[in-house]
Order: sequence, then C-alpha cells, then structure tokens
Amino acid sequence: MSTIKDVARLAGVSLSTASYALSGDSKVSQKTRLKVLEAAKQLNYQKNGFAMDLKKSSTKTIALIFWDLAGPYYSELIKGVQEVTIANGYDLIACSSFGQSSTGMRFLKEKRVDGAIISSQNIDDQAILDAAREGFPIILLDQHLEGDYITHVMIDNKQGGRMAADYLIGLGHKQIGMISGPFSSYASRNRYLGFQESLKAHGLEEQHRWVMHGRMNRKDGYQATKTLILQGDLPTAVVYGNDEMAIGGLEAFRESGIRVPDDISIIGFDDIELAQYVNPGLTTIRQPKYEMGNLAAHVMFQALRGDIVNKSYQLQLELIERNSCASR
Repeated sequence: MSTIKDVARLAGVSLSTASYALSGDSKVSQKTRLKVLEAAKQLNYQKNGFAMDLKKSSTKTIALIFWDLAGPYYSELIKGVQEVTIANGYDLIACSSFGQSSTGMRFLKEKRVDGAIISSQNIDDQAILDAAREGFPIILLDQHLEGDYITHVMIDNKQGGRMAADYLIGLGHKQIGMISGPFSSYASRNRYLGFQESLKAHGLEEQHRWVMHGRMNRKDGYQATKTLILQGDLPTAVVYGNDEMAIGGLEAFRESGIRVPDDISIIGFDDIELAQYVNPGLTTIRQPKYEMGNLAAHVMFQALRGDIVNKSYQLQLELIERNSCASR
C-alpha cells in the first residue's frame, strides 16, 4: 500500500507540500498540485478519511498495541500507562497486532490515534518506521528499532539471562538448561544470549539437549518441560524464558513426580503476580512492568508536547528469591 511519503518522493516535493496538495490547500500552486495528484494516481494512493497525513486534529487517544492481549504480564503494564493517559485527559485503547488486518495495524497505517506505545514483535519494522513522524510519536517497549520519532523503553534482557544463570551457578548448579521463548523475539533472544554468556564466564559448557524454545506461554513451557523429562537425562536446574513458561514447567514436573526444588531448581523471568502464589513460590527476575508502562506514557506526552526526549530509557531488573531454587 502506497503512503504519502511515496507520493512526495515520486512528485519530487516535500512531505508537507504533498499533504497540502492532496488536501486542496491554497498554499500550493496549481502546477505543483497537479504534479502531486498525478503521482498519487500512478501509485494508486488512497487518502484515508480518518487521518490527515501531516496535520490533523487531536483524537485525545493513545493506542497501546500488544501482539496478544491475553496473559498476566500485561495487566500491570497497562495500569502504568492508563494512569498517565487519564491524568492527561486522554483515552487509552489497548489492541492486538495479531494479523496484518488487525486493529493495531490499522491504527498505525491510518493514524486514528495521536501516538502508539508498542509491545509486539510481529509488527514489521517498516510499518513502524512509516507510521512514526512529528505529531505521531511511537514508544517501543523492550524492543529495538532505530528511527526518527521512535523512543525505546527497555530492560537489559541479556543482563537478566546472566542474572538467572549466575544465581543458579552460585547455588552450586553446573548442569543447567534453558527453556526459552522464540529466537525471533528480541527479548527472548537476548535472555538466551545472557544465559550463554554466564555459562561461558563460569567455564561451563552449554548442553544443547537441555535448551529448548517455544512461545512464551504456559502451554509451551509445559510441553517443552515434558520433552526435557522424556529425554531421561535432566539438568539440575532450568532457566525459563518467562514466568508463564516456568509455571507450565512446574506442572509438568509435578505430574512426573519430580520435586521442585528438591530434585530440580527452576527460575523464571518477569515476576507476574501468580509467581508468588504457585507452590513452590517461583524465584524469578523481576522486570518493572508498571514502571515501564508509566515511563512510556510520560515520554509519549512529552513527545506530543514537542519536548526533547531521549532515544532510549532503561529500567533496572531485580532478582526475587522464593522457594523454587535450592543449593546443589
């Protein structure tokens, strides 16, 4: 689908001139307007009725776009964003980016909101780059993409992977596996790389039979753990890509009569609310979900006001010790 940037490029004019020409503004000469209209015709460009391509009246609404709205990870993050948007007199729309015709993708393409906070790995980078511009800032949560009017609010996922493995090694574990999220995910990939760095730094060899990948949910954590058990050669400890996977792993171990932490230690990542209520309580790497959402929203409104904002902000991780790990 052609954008106004494509039209401006083909017509050899600036983005603002193309926008004025397409909206019939008298600032643009007839000659230039015809040139822009001809470029738009060649590209089959359709101006969306819900969005002005350069200047538009404020919708007083911010979009919060996730890959999937299900799962306990998002509730605290949404709360952090919501409190700031309400305080600024704005509405918040949380929507999914699942599928190319998703609500989230339409908001990006048609700009029916004033800006977007995105926590989703399945949106094409180019779609984000095309959407971000002056007057339409984009805040990316825990993923990285360089571009104008794009700000990152992140944690150090690689450090988190190291922290988890370092903690288990400090308890005396030398045979450690990892059940991680998909390698295509920026967060999952870096947690796994941090895990690898920790093993190498302590002179331990990674055993590939103990490393598995799946989607970041309870079901895949359960299934991957079942596969690990069926191999018949368990490590003494497992790092999980997130708490949901770890809780699925807990269930798989319980069903197989393998005791946590007596027979095997496990550690998660995120510190979702449920982590403290499972039995045993889940040791995990806490990422500040509420604080991340709150900071992202504050940065969004600074950008909307035209204030200077940093390109990247990084929040700190914390090890939360409960009862799912034991000394070896």
